[in-house]
Amino acid sequence: MTQRSSGPAGRAMVGGTAAMVALALALSGCSAGGADSDAGLKAARAAALPASKRFDLPKPSYDLFRHKKLKDKTVMQSLGFDARNKRLFVAQLKNGSASDKNGDLAISQLDFAGNLKGYMYLKGFGHGVSIGVEPSGTSTYLWAEVDPTGASARGTQLARFKFTSGKTLTNKSSALTKYKPVAGSEGVTASIDPVNNRLAMRYKKGSWRVTVFNLADVKAKKYGNPVADIAQPSQNGETFQGYAVYGRYLYTAYGNAYGKTNPSPGNTKLSTIDLSTGKRVAGPTFSKAGATLTYREPEGLGIFRTGSGEVRLFLGFASGAEGDRRSNLFYKNVLIP
Repeated sequence: MTQRSSGPAGRAMVGGTAAMVALALALSGCSAGGADSDAGLKAARAAALPASKRFDLPKPSYDLFRHKKLKDKTVMQSLGFDARNKRLFVAQLKNGSASDKNGDLAISQLDFAGNLKGYMYLKGFGHGVSIGVEPSGTSTYLWAEVDPTGASARGTQLARFKFTSGKTLTNKSSALTKYKPVAGSEGVTASIDPVNNRLAMRYKKGSWRVTVFNLADVKAKKYGNPVADIAQPSQNGETFQGYAVYGRYLYTAYGNAYGKTNPSPGNTKLSTIDLSTGKRVAGPTFSKAGATLTYREPEGLGIFRTGSGEVRLFLGFASGAEGDRRSNLFYKNVLIP
């Protein structure tokens, strides 16, 4: 990936054995209603989170690419990187008026210059608000919502599958492995912290929540020991557009496309939330990334670590005219304690 100059890498430091032991003890000793045990559980989970710096949201954003075509002509919804195999994946609704209702998605594989290298179609999956990307040897596995409900389809559980260019999968395909970490949840999506091998799941069960698991635990369908479980802080009814997790912090994006009531430079805002407390520690911070784009709708966040170890927070924006939407990616790379 060739981009602009960047500063020192902000490497995450994973929690030690003592933190994991504390978490196990708290989990084994917690009772259903005790305030003391609830407080102990929260403290143990906080200790198990990796120590990490956080992105300095007011700092400028840099271009990766602009105005790139995806497989289909709809707006991009989310993004994710396979750094090991140098692949970028972007989700969007499939062309066609019924795709939103049916939950039909197109997944484009791009190189880091934004050139289309492959695609898949997914039928009966969801809206594509967020996807997880997991390298496995020379292959890439994707995590997506599946088995949607609602007039604008939103998933009820997660599916993991190997990316195979040119293939179409339905929600009944035997190529899927499905996961339901939280029973009765809806609006389910995934995002992967590729530095710390964690999977974050955003979902609605009464209110919106984000739960973070060790990726290996989810794959083994062991859901009892999440490393974080928080209520997502509200943002005054603004339009949610994506999330990403790095270390002990959750990043969220909100905003709308340009229009009569939202002229340039728009209303895109980013926030940082501490996963150990569930509290917003930075933002909402106004973003001017890609301010000169036409249409400019914020669509997705993602984490990427360069070969030299620099960690970047990527922001996606859709641009272009209806019927010919384009993909645009920008990133922040300044980390602070």
